[in-house]
Amino acid sequence: MRIRTRRPVSAAGLTRLLCLLAVLAAVGLLPWLSGRDPALTVLRARSAEQEPTKEALDAVRRDLGLDAGPLSLLGSWASDLVRGDLGTSWVSGTDVLPSVLAGLQVSLGLMGAAFGVALLLACMLVAPVLVRGRRSAGAWGAMLAAVPEFLLATVALLVGGVWLGLLPTSGWQGPAYMVLPALALGVPAGGLLGRLVADALPAVLDERWVELWRGAGVGRGSVSAAALKRVLPPLVPQFGMAAVGLTGGAVAVETVFAVPGIGRTALGAAKSQDLPLLQGSVLALLLLGLVAGAASALLRRRLLGPALRDAGLSLPPVRPVRTHPAIPLSLFAVLAVTIGWGLLRDPYTVTTTARLAAPSWSHPLGTDGLGRDVLARLGHGAAPTVGTAAAVCLLSLAIALVLGFLPGIAAGAADIANALPPVIVGILVAAAAGPGTGGAAFAVALISWPPLAAHAAALVQEVRASSFLTAQRAIGAPPSWILTRHVLPSVAGPVARHALLRLPGIALALASLGFLGLGAQPPAPEWGLLLDESRAYVERAPWAALAPAVALALLAGLAVSGASYAQGRDTVVRRRKTTAGSRTSVKETPVGV
Repeated sequence: MRIRTRRPVSAAGLTRLLCLLAVLAAVGLLPWLSGRDPALTVLRARSAEQEPTKEALDAVRRDLGLDAGPLSLLGSWASDLVRGDLGTSWVSGTDVLPSVLAGLQVSLGLMGAAFGVALLLACMLVAPVLVRGRRSAGAWGAMLAAVPEFLLATVALLVGGVWLGLLPTSGWQGPAYMVLPALALGVPAGGLLGRLVADALPAVLDERWVELWRGAGVGRGSVSAAALKRVLPPLVPQFGMAAVGLTGGAVAVETVFAVPGIGRTALGAAKSQDLPLLQGSVLALLLLGLVAGAASALLRRRLLGPALRDAGLSLPPVRPVRTHPAIPLSLFAVLAVTIGWGLLRDPYTVTTTARLAAPSWSHPLGTDGLGRDVLARLGHGAAPTVGTAAAVCLLSLAIALVLGFLPGIAAGAADIANALPPVIVGILVAAAAGPGTGGAAFAVALISWPPLAAHAAALVQEVRASSFLTAQRAIGAPPSWILTRHVLPSVAGPVARHALLRLPGIALALASLGFLGLGAQPPAPEWGLLLDESRAYVERAPWAALAPAVALALLAGLAVSGASYAQGRDTVVRRRKTTAGSRTSVKETPVGV
């Protein structure tokens, strides 16, 4: 008789479960954590003319169960959730579940269309690589992936809807209303997918089996299909992350185009303190992220197959495409001159007689709806936008370095963090603590550490397995000495450079929260807030929206081109050192050995 032993629960699985329960508890306790009195909002929604007396507010609290305490409130919410009851809207008095399902249906349709656009664009980026077999199109994909969805949505609304008048700009009444939102969501995702595949393909096409297949007369189509099958399995998790990105980006895009999706429903519920509707919407968005991650993992296992899964699969190292130094230098010069010029001007002076003035010598980038100088606000907004991003980047680096030594815990927590886009976490933080720069920074920091932690964990594993460290242990070096003098210096440097490359992405995430009203508040000149303020008059004064949009695009381009140049230069330096070392070893080898 064969006795089956129970496998112990892994650290990653236990951490994943605890983090999921923590997220669910935070959602369930939103009424208690909000710090604001939701009874006043409900009273005004039910009867705008009734005075908010203590007796009236106490009656509302008893009706909502807010006076029972946090544990009772969480237990009641969890028991209703198990029965499939998401509660009743505090504002409209209707059931939450139908509203969530209706918004989810719209969002799924929009995301399906956006994913189709992403796949089409990815194929366009990958096709030249398959034809040429050498050069990578990843640089163009990286540029597209670095542009935020809300920026593309604003530009698409301005060009396709306002200037050309080809497509509707708001609502959800037919296929035509889906085109512009799907383009705004699909282009960055397609750039990311195309970049990943296009960067990995050249190294795969240089493998020995490709040469043998071509020599045997195998057609180009069959070779291309086999190369794609070779490339895709390790990249499938990134495809799942792209789907999660569509979930988060949909919130901003739905807001721009007034699409009644689940993201816009969650944002509206957060601003009106309709916490039952917010809880249901956030759970639906979290479920979408978890399903996307699970589907990508299942697809990867199916693509690998038993033999490949047992042996493990890794791609050859990516060959970076060098960028000419003139590109990042030019982008930096344009940004520096613009920001410096704006810092010399006053960003808060209101001139009602110069409202929505066109660009002129006195106002080089025009004025906004209050007559404030757009160039001044753009220049003064660079510090809070990029400075806050730098603080978040440092916090994420610190978290990554700590969790890099705990790979099991980091893996479980990263699965939940990856399923929560910044916008969703920003909505939760704003509902609990109110909108603001600090809350937006905290929200982005909560979910920006997983890539850095994965990098740190890989480096820690590599350093611990090195022969040099084994020799240090053999001569009796204490663990603290090894940690502070060898492991940390070997890990901190590369991860810090990785974090620096993610700085513009963090700045864009903060700008998206400001754009949605979850970050910096007026009259702060933060770039995302500038875009949000200019939406109301984008048809009359497009320059007010284009100025921060172009600044964000230049920042993204600077990051991509600078990282590409640095990576290509490091590769050349390493090759030269390797070549020089090989020549030296050959010269020093005695004849006959």
